[in-house]
Amino acid sequence: MLNMADGLVRLGALAENPVVRTLATAFEKVGFDLAVVGGPVRDALLGRMTHDLDFTTNASPDDILAIVTPISTAQWDIGRAFGTIGARVQGEQVEITTYRADSYDGVTRKPTVEFGDTIDGDLVRRDFTVNSMALQVPGVKLIDPTGGVEDLVSGVLRTPADPRVSFGDDPLRMLRAARFSAQLGFRVDDATAEAIAELRETLRIVSPERIQSELVRLMQTDDPVRGIRVLVDTGLIDEFLPEVTELRLEVDEHHHHKDVYEHSLTVLSQAIELEHVRHPGAAPDVPLRIAALLHDIGKPRTRKLEPGSGHVPPPRRGGLADGAQAAAGTALRHRHHECRRHAHRTASALLRVCGGAWTDAAVRRYVRDAGDLLERLHILTRADVTTRNRRKAGRLSSAYDDIESRIAALREQEELDSIRPELDGNRIQQVLGIAPGREVGEAYKFLLDLRLDEGVLGDEVAEQRLREWWAARG
Repeated sequence: MLNMADGLVRLGALAENPVVRTLATAFEKVGFDLAVVGGPVRDALLGRMTHDLDFTTNASPDDILAIVTPISTAQWDIGRAFGTIGARVQGEQVEITTYRADSYDGVTRKPTVEFGDTIDGDLVRRDFTVNSMALQVPGVKLIDPTGGVEDLVSGVLRTPADPRVSFGDDPLRMLRAARFSAQLGFRVDDATAEAIAELRETLRIVSPERIQSELVRLMQTDDPVRGIRVLVDTGLIDEFLPEVTELRLEVDEHHHHKDVYEHSLTVLSQAIELEHVRHPGAAPDVPLRIAALLHDIGKPRTRKLEPGSGHVPPPRRGGLADGAQAAAGTALRHRHHECRRHAHRTASALLRVCGGAWTDAAVRRYVRDAGDLLERLHILTRADVTTRNRRKAGRLSSAYDDIESRIAALREQEELDSIRPELDGNRIQQVLGIAPGREVGEAYKFLLDLRLDEGVLGDEVAEQRLREWWAARG
């Protein structure tokens, strides 16, 4: 819970930040107001780490540029048309924007830029009340015209104006509601959630790239499940990833949840926990998290009713591979190719981990096929265990431990991560007396399969087996 006394102390520290103090002094010297605005103020009150510094001022863009040029090592005015000037001050990148009073046409997200003359007017046009506070500097004067502090205390996300007007102006704010809910652990208030459900179709005017960016930022939070629930409960996710909602139609094969949707959210949460355990301090692994969320999305497409009844049988395990294919296709159309590749290859390989006894050849092929996704695959397979049956969970955990120990043992014996035939293409041509062509590729594949199945043979044995294979071909 927010302690306002401690929050004011942190605001004081923010005002004394060397970058903030330098800028505040420069603006005050020429008679302009300056305030830290938005996220930095919110995070200071909450005691969270602040990474970016944004400012607002009554100075014009030309005046801003003139003021910051002597005190900065770089400046850029790519946002000048929107009133924003960027600069690098004491090694930190900052953005300073003239008070704004935008209006929108309701067709695109591009505002008609109008500069305002008061800081209150600037703040009420922002997305949420908790982001509509400013710290006027120099000094420590908190400006909060929309009740942001009260909402911080209550842990509520609310728009400064009527949410229908706010979201109508900029539909991307609906996605931000889900992201901030996950990032801050806040509840979206009822009126705001109702407006999202009502206006969800207006998201269609937002570019896929902006939707993708917000989805990625949501998945980077510590608790993306909270944000996903906002998206599903309001129906907003149906505008860009409807397969997640469809998971509610499927019975959970693990019998831990009433549907595959809840199972998938549990898998996502457990994958994040394992991610932190295995790679403490590392950046959030977005491809892993999306793969965890979507690993079962093929199941609604493979769903069948038994003849003569309304019973829905448990989804067949083949649905997992189908889900990987779907994740690689339509479901991730707003995610870049690399993420689709992760979701497809990771989920496809998941079936193999749950098989029977593993030979050395099977381990080699598994590592080769998984490639750079091997670690993600191990996290995902462990996260996919959501059963309450302790005996079954223990058995699966032991199986995964065995696979990982087998891989580690083979890595000590051979170059498991870069397996190649013992003879290269030039040597194959010399041994068989053939010219470059299709036969060389076929011989190479034969030797690679031999290497995977039998391990290291040595050049002499490899040449002998190659000649035997070639002779058998006639």
